Amino acid sequence: MATDHVLAIFGPTASGKPAVAEAVAERIPAEIVSADSMQVYRGLPLLTAQPERTTRLVAIWELDHEGSVGEYQHLAHKAIDEVLAAGKTPIVVGGTGLYFRAALANLELPPAPRPGARERWESVYDDEGGERAHELLSERDPEAAAAVHPNDRRRVVRALELAEAGTSLRSGRNRLWTEETRHPTDVFGLGLPKEELDRRIEERARKIFARGVRAEAGRASQATLSDTARYALGLAELVEHPDDEVALEALVRRTRRYASYQRKWMRRIPGLVSLTADRPPGEVADELLQVARARQRLPAGRAG
Repeated sequence: MATDHVLAIFGPTASGKPAVAEAVAERIPAEIVSADSMQVYRGLPLLTAQPERTTRLVAIWELDHEGSVGEYQHLAHKAIDEVLAAGKTPIVVGGTGLYFRAALANLELPPAPRPGARERWESVYDDEGGERAHELLSERDPEAAAAVHPNDRRRVVRALELAEAGTSLRSGRNRLWTEETRHPTDVFGLGLPKEELDRRIEERARKIFARGVRAEAGRASQATLSDTARYALGLAELVEHPDDEVALEALVRRTRRYASYQRKWMRRIPGLVSLTADRPPGEVADELLQVARARQRLPAGRAG
């Protein structure tokens, strides 16, 4: 086996990524590395669908930790290099597009904002309104302003932060979609018919409700949440809607919208090999390994 080879699996939520990754890890010496912006947080195992199998970069931050792509990229590169040094294949698994790319490549990430910059621009947005904040962004970074809606408070504030730091929300955008990676990498995308994906999303939502996700969300809402942790998919819906059925429907709608966004991301990843995922995970894993072996990056026979 090539000692510098990485397997990467991307796909929308509920497409079965962890199950496929685990099936691959049962067939070759491998370790799984998560590329999910919310699975990094402790305290939300149900809501963020944290895998039961030991996976690197899962539940490593407290909910009050202000995470960043830059910090995650450093940890992901370290984890991948450690797996490779142990003679195993890293399997990078994710549904957060930017984290997925950050794990696989050397992204040129923007600098950290100046102390107090976020709070100051949030105050401008809240006190003077989104339109005025967007006008200020247009004066400082017209390209970023053209790509951000005035009602998108989080991105307008972030773009103003970056403009103040001398960079742009749009810088390095083209580099994000290149095939360049740190190590030789085969990238796979799990695809499902929309009807089947919608069904799985609702089924999973009902399962986590039965397992107590409302109580989990309630505990998290009472904790100190960082700006990044508070965006955990479905957290706001569970906290805002006291009626279980209304909260469930809101969670399903929000998750389906996010899955649609992930599917768009998947179509933009260069070199991605699409795999049909509406079948047992073991079958998907076998096809994935067959493709990797055809590229002469994995051994021809079953390993370990």
